[in-house]
Amino acid sequence: MTIEQKIKMALSYKGISQRELARQMGQTASNLNNKIKRETLTNDELSLIANILGGEYVYGFKFPDGTEI
Repeated sequence: MTIEQKIKMALSYKGISQRELARQMGQTASNLNNKIKRETLTNDELSLIANILGGEYVYGFKFPDGTEI
């Protein structure tokens, strides 16, 4: 599943529009849409999106011994 699909599902789940998300992020709707389509969102932006939606964005590597990078 792509980041775009995940974001759209999360927005639907929380009942918020992409335009409203962009506003809360301090971006234009067009700029956010371009970043989502191109999959150029930074980890910080993905974490911000999750925060705005009341969730958590988990990224990185996690190993069986509990090490996370």
